[in-house]
Amino acid sequence: MYFHTKNVHFPAKEQASEVSKTKPIYQTSAFTFTDFEDMESYFSGDKSYLYTRMGNPNSDDLGRGTAELEGADMGAASASGLSAILAGVLAVAENGDHIIATEDLYGGTWSLFSAELQRFGIEVSFVNMENREDIEAAVKDNTVLLYSESITNPLLRVEDIDGLAQIASSKGIKLMIDNTFATPYLIRPHESGADIVVHSATKYIGGHSDVTAGVVTGSRELIEKARARVAMLGSNIGPMDAWLGVRGLKTLSLRMERQCRNAASLAKALERLEGIESVYYPKAASPDGNGAIVTIELADHLDIMSFSKSLGWVKVVPTLAGLETSVTYPAATSHRPLPREQREALGVTDQMIRISVGIEDERDIIEAFEQAVKRTLTNIKA
Repeated sequence: MYFHTKNVHFPAKEQASEVSKTKPIYQTSAFTFTDFEDMESYFSGDKSYLYTRMGNPNSDDLGRGTAELEGADMGAASASGLSAILAGVLAVAENGDHIIATEDLYGGTWSLFSAELQRFGIEVSFVNMENREDIEAAVKDNTVLLYSESITNPLLRVEDIDGLAQIASSKGIKLMIDNTFATPYLIRPHESGADIVVHSATKYIGGHSDVTAGVVTGSRELIEKARARVAMLGSNIGPMDAWLGVRGLKTLSLRMERQCRNAASLAKALERLEGIESVYYPKAASPDGNGAIVTIELADHLDIMSFSKSLGWVKVVPTLAGLETSVTYPAATSHRPLPREQREALGVTDQMIRISVGIEDERDIIEAFEQAVKRTLTNIKA
């Protein structure tokens, strides 16, 4: 099947006398058995479900559906993007191991890696992933994983996944890619050699700003380990959230097609606008588009708080990827955990705004930002 078709037709048709058109929500904490012998059949592998923390048809659908679109053997869903990242890391790394991560990470991942992984006895080095020499110099005897993002947050650098896969393969280590911004609609890292792919399914997989979820995909061997970590750490996703994630996933290609087109138009319009110092937007992420995020840097003389109050119908939020166009302030949200010096060294300045472009008419989106800049400039002159 081509992507648009595959995106809608999962899971495969169920074989039963009465089957609803959509999968029911298995809103249950546990599953029942006829007797103790029947319950034992779960542990022998003859039955799939015992206790929802260990697995549920709805969470399995979300993991399986994302894995199919990513071209992976298996997927596991969890309660959030960070929990999926942790499960994926712990499927590879353990006490005494070392990880190399890109220095321009999402702030939440940076905090997880720089602080929490130390509690597991896992060492992390942050390097410039654009410099092969820096990566290879960071490899140690106990290095087990390279970690990066397919499109980085918030400066939208498109990662050279093929290059990282070559380095990982040559050093005998695994490669893990956060594909949240790109989604499998644009980039499928497994096809370039990534061993593990992770999503904050809260974003484009769910797509409607009504669910918090994560998904990790990869080989059956790795994902069975990741799924076990999800269960043992208690970071499983609830049935309702998983069901909402699956519902959102089925419209991924339609939403991304529209949002990528709108984002490209907005980026082009903002490049010509007085008061916008820089526009960050990928140039060649994929033949199908360059993503739905545009990051801008306002000129120093524009007050960023005044700008945020001049956006009209555009929503101000701490996250991204809903149907509606929204903005956030990376220095105070996604990258708040990073020390100011480190933030600025990465290029995340106090004048930077990340725009999550929605499905509205592109003319309305462009006008909203043109008017916001105009109002902000007028306030200065007044």
